[in-house]
Amino acid sequence: MIRQDRLVEEFMELVKVDSETGHEEDISIVLKKKFTDLGLKVIEDDSKSRTGHGAGNLIVTIEGTPGSKAPKLFFTCHMDTVTPGKGIKPTLGEDGWITSDGTTILGSDDKAGLAVLLEATKVLQEQQIDHGQIQFVITAGEESGLLGARCMDPKYLDAELGYAIDSNGEIGAIAVAAPTQAKVKMKIFGKSAHAGVNPEDGISAIQVASKAISRMKLGRLDHETTANIGKFAGGGATNVVCDYVELDAEARSIVQDKVERQIEHMREALHSAVQECGAKCEFISEIVYPAFNFGENDEVVQLAQRAIANIDLSSRTFHSGGGSDANIFNGMGVPTVNLALGYENIHTTKERIRAVDMAKAAEMVISIIRETTK
Repeated sequence: MIRQDRLVEEFMELVKVDSETGHEEDISIVLKKKFTDLGLKVIEDDSKSRTGHGAGNLIVTIEGTPGSKAPKLFFTCHMDTVTPGKGIKPTLGEDGWITSDGTTILGSDDKAGLAVLLEATKVLQEQQIDHGQIQFVITAGEESGLLGARCMDPKYLDAELGYAIDSNGEIGAIAVAAPTQAKVKMKIFGKSAHAGVNPEDGISAIQVASKAISRMKLGRLDHETTANIGKFAGGGATNVVCDYVELDAEARSIVQDKVERQIEHMREALHSAVQECGAKCEFISEIVYPAFNFGENDEVVQLAQRAIANIDLSSRTFHSGGGSDANIFNGMGVPTVNLALGYENIHTTKERIRAVDMAKAAEMVISIIRETTK
């Protein structure tokens, strides 16, 4: 049913199209033509006017089989890659692994997902498989902080259940939970003075920031929550009391309330240190994307598990430590989990994926679609 040779050829073609995040224009043109040539309706949204990226998100729709009462599904992948992703030269080895030549990434994150959706579409048409309405939401700027999905108007999403095809792990693994992420910027305003002549007249922003950080709970806070200071910047000459420091931080948890409590804890730690030292501060926080957390009894999980069992694979659920477009689409009200593609060493020049795993992923997509019609 799945033609692995055709799927691999499709994947090889896609990864050869440069599409580092922010520069999605060429791959967008290729994808629009491929899906249009298959007779599908393709819409590009206007998000690039807000993201500044090379393309908007693509919303591809496959109309349901006449009379179908199956739930509406959507599958999502992203079209951009990380760097270095220019001039990728993919090779299929005798061992079945596809790699780059070692000077670039491979781009299986997430062009393997794109190739899977194209192959699944061809199989649906060739086998005349009954199905409900299906959408493919192909985002730009995922590697730039889920930017494309974050800027997409929810009006385009017309589905009851969703599946991202964009996770590491063996085929059959299902990311059923992923954390919300909050970005935090802290600005500390001290008072400059000569460090050798009259340091007592100054207020060191570095000391204030250090005192604040020492009061913050950071690192792994529990099995669901983490927090981190990623950047500490400020100061200059050693003979001047530093009057300004910036801190960039984040907090994550699969429980929304825990992130909000951590943000408030960090705010209080900063404000108490500033007040004690007579300095001033600004504390700016933003929830970048929401969390999601599904259990074994949720339909979006059970449907995937049944579909995976139908192709003679074992499924397992796990909690991811990072966000994906699935977080955004859950925030839009459509239950969405993230399915593993089998790729390894992503975001490195040692990235690789097995041809047989891509074929299994395509089987999995077809199986999910079939399962909705039972």
